[in-house]
Amino acid sequence: MDANFKNIILAGIGSIAYTYEKANEMVDTLVKKGEITVNQGKELNEELKKVIDSKKQEQQGNTAIDLETLKNIITQLNLPTKEDIDALNTRIDNLEKNN
Repeated sequence: MDANFKNIILAGIGSIAYTYEKANEMVDTLVKKGEITVNQGKELNEELKKVIDSKKQEQQGNTAIDLETLKNIITQLNLPTKEDIDALNTRIDNLEKNN
């Protein structure tokens, strides 16, 4: 489960990076069209980079908390654990042997 959660976090970070790239392209387009100045474009890009970096750090920093939250949710859903399934398989095997 921890590996899956890590993959979800990495996917979130990837989407943040992709959003930053698209926002950067949009700023460059605005500069080319003359709707904002080059200096304004640079300022926007720097601000975007700061926001993206802080979101990445925030998301990475919350991994342990989110993992605990995820474990609590799974516990509340009362899903069977691997041990529960293994115990049921053992019972089924024993019942099949006796019949």
